[in-house]
Amino acid sequence: MNRGARVGAVPVEADDRDYATDVDALLAAVTEKTRVVYLANPNNPTGTLATREEVARLYAGLPKNVLFVIDQAYSEYLSEAEDDGGLELAKTRPNVFITRTFSKIHGLAAERIGWGYAHADVISALHRIRLPFNVTRAGQAAAVAALGDEAFVNHSREHNATWRAWLTQEIESLGNHGVRVVPSACNFLLVLFEGEVSAETVYNRLMDAGYIVRWLPGQGLPNALRMTIGTEDETRGLAAAIRAALNG
Repeated sequence: MNRGARVGAVPVEADDRDYATDVDALLAAVTEKTRVVYLANPNNPTGTLATREEVARLYAGLPKNVLFVIDQAYSEYLSEAEDDGGLELAKTRPNVFITRTFSKIHGLAAERIGWGYAHADVISALHRIRLPFNVTRAGQAAAVAALGDEAFVNHSREHNATWRAWLTQEIESLGNHGVRVVPSACNFLLVLFEGEVSAETVYNRLMDAGYIVRWLPGQGLPNALRMTIGTEDETRGLAAAIRAALNG
């Protein structure tokens, strides 16, 4: 998972708790050598969300010389009540760095552009190590335009919430096949295949049916598929294809 404590030049991963952030495990991984603690929230590829209270407890348990980086790539999909308070921390604490991207809800993945917020000292250090000309003019222009299109973001958030809930219900109705959905706050679902039909088998059958999902053995999840929420037609078609794949 995309979370952990970085000790010197060696990344240290903390165990999760049922595919979600385990604050106690993260804090236990911190030593006097730790310089950065990294939390993806919501997390990719699980879709799980650490609450405001959990993020605050994690920060409170860190030494003040440790930089707390919160990757909020999917934060625009959250409701106001789900906000983890990370940006507020970054505005008031010198060792918190928030990162965001235009690749997700704004649909600008090909431009490879994002933004971050932190204390001036952190940003100054970042400028000293970043590559020159790391953001294109076209990407900057697209990002500025995206920030002005709140209607698109609101529509995307509402569409995602509707069809994520629908697809979750459809897949959970297949529970007798040993299928389980990890609760998601993102624009995708992590679906676990714990019955007779494996994730790899379903992956291959979905590919044959024209649906590309992500099988995740390389991320320690050989029993899981990550499925992005698409249009209504795509989502309905995917649900039907999953049902057919499980039935052989």
